[in-house]
Amino acid sequence: MHDRIKDPERHAKRMAAKQKIMQERIANADKEQGILLVLTGPGKGKSSSGFGMVARALGHGMKVGIVQFIKGAFSTGEQAFFSTLPNVDYHVMGQGYTWDTQDREQDVAAANAAWDIVAGMLQDDSYDLILLDELNIALKYEYIDLDRVLDDLQARPEMQHVVVTGRNAPQELIDIADTVTEMKVIKHAFKDQGIKAQKGIEL
Repeated sequence: MHDRIKDPERHAKRMAAKQKIMQERIANADKEQGILLVLTGPGKGKSSSGFGMVARALGHGMKVGIVQFIKGAFSTGEQAFFSTLPNVDYHVMGQGYTWDTQDREQDVAAANAAWDIVAGMLQDDSYDLILLDELNIALKYEYIDLDRVLDDLQARPEMQHVVVTGRNAPQELIDIADTVTEMKVIKHAFKDQGIKAQKGIEL
């Protein structure tokens, strides 16, 4: 099997066939519109992927809005870096993890204040990409009205991209999204080995 894979002639034929298929797909993908992406699941990498798209957008000179739900009781590398850049409107609205606050009224108030800011961004076509970090957690605990969120997302400007992160994305959000990725856990340093959150990796 490995010898067949390494055979130069066979490899060239396979790649030529794949190239043809991909060229046809690219040629047929003629629509241009804002994308709603949902990054969910129990695995690590949801926020990291979201901030990767923020970096990519900024590289193209795009204006980015970032609103972090839940997180907020501690500083992160993302906040320290991205909040200082031009073309970034950065808001940390959480009061910390729900098991730390233990105060539903406080969490509800913080989440709704955050969504008020998001709603303004979603009505402003100067924002090219908006990252809603850990929004799914706020939706899971019903801190924000889901119907309001869905309505605001669907009424946004045509070319505006939105990235939503957090585990347990509601099915209704998945249904209206254009791209959905579920992160799966294979191993995790904290859960499996008791290694605390590390700067540059989780913080």
